[in-house]
Amino acid sequence: MDLSDRQRKILWLRAQGLSGPQIARREHIAIGTLAYHEKVILARLDVRNITQAVHLAGMTGIIGAHEGCGDRAAYLRHLRRRETPCPACRAANARNQAARRAAEFEAELKREAA
Repeated sequence: MDLSDRQRKILWLRAQGLSGPQIARREHIAIGTLAYHEKVILARLDVRNITQAVHLAGMTGIIGAHEGCGDRAAYLRHLRRRETPCPACRAANARNQAARRAAEFEAELKREAA
């Protein structure tokens, strides 16, 4: 269910009510490329249409309240603004922490092996 940054942005723009041609112009991509990304989104989220995809993405935290939401930097922006981080940013922060812990564990294993 992992989407690329561009796919998350397309979902966020759809959630803002932009049409396909508006998104294509804004993102400087062809309509066919947009259609391809939306097809991939539907398959990864296992939904029938882009409206369901937007709804599911909002409910599960794949897309957030702001355009830049969904990564660790956005999580930190929420904290600096003294806002409650949105689900997308909380999930990104959790992924970041898990990756950091995994890297630390792997480094520890290498030190023990040496």
